[in-house]
Amino acid sequence: MSFGQGGPPWGSGGAGGPGGPGGGSTPDWAALAEQAERQRGKRRRWLMAGGGALATAAVAGIVAVAVVNEGDGDNASDKPSNSLPAPEDLPSSGGGQPTFKDEPPPPPPPRYFIADAEHDKAPLSAATLFPAKRVTVNGHPYKLASTSTSKSCAEAAHAGLGPVLTRNDCTALYRATFTSKGLAVTVGIAVFEDSKAAAQVKKNYQPNLVALPGNGVPDFCRTVTCRTTANNLGRYAYFTIAGRTNGTESGPSDTQAQRVALDGSNYAYGRVLQRGRAQSSEAAKEPAS
Repeated sequence: MSFGQGGPPWGSGGAGGPGGPGGGSTPDWAALAEQAERQRGKRRRWLMAGGGALATAAVAGIVAVAVVNEGDGDNASDKPSNSLPAPEDLPSSGGGQPTFKDEPPPPPPPRYFIADAEHDKAPLSAATLFPAKRVTVNGHPYKLASTSTSKSCAEAAHAGLGPVLTRNDCTALYRATFTSKGLAVTVGIAVFEDSKAAAQVKKNYQPNLVALPGNGVPDFCRTVTCRTTANNLGRYAYFTIAGRTNGTESGPSDTQAQRVALDGSNYAYGRVLQRGRAQSSEAAKEPAS
């Protein structure tokens, strides 16, 4: 039997060949066994290397799963899918619509009503401006002696103040005199069309308001020095003149007369402001238009 041109895989049997000396054709079984063992060793090493790579990949996969599952975010859940809320039960991403209380707007502030004649519609008289028979201002008690209304404002003012009132179209001047322990103060509240005219009167003020006697109060502050004040609030300008009822002078050193004049000014301010407050309160009670 012939093996072709190349001969058998173990050679031609020369010296040193598998046939051994003499060139016999018997295979060298020991050499073949050694060669087979070397090939099995190589295959074992490749299998171990491949298995290690697979094990490394498996460990990496386990770590990745662990990292993902350890997150405790708001969107994660370990509940079965059939126990999660339905999509229609979840809140809308756009949020709910804003709601507003069905309430009327607040009324304008008190100063709005006393700023001009258009909004200042409450009854106006000496009785509404000076309603109390006894008042206490800054802890000092006073008794109301008399009141007066002058539609011609200059009639209740001396030569300095009269023309100022007339130039700014004063429509009425209301006076009231209060007494306390030998002292008297006349409070005068002049009315104008708007706050601009009242502010001009304060700016251009000249003395004096005429003191109002009556009901046991003698004529005072006629020919002697007395303490005076002038101010404005809204469309009203208000003045005071204070002094001794016994006719003595009340100069700069008479701190008691000065204090009475300031109390009268504070009282006038409070009465004008009260007009605004009362009208604001009434407006709050009216139904919204």
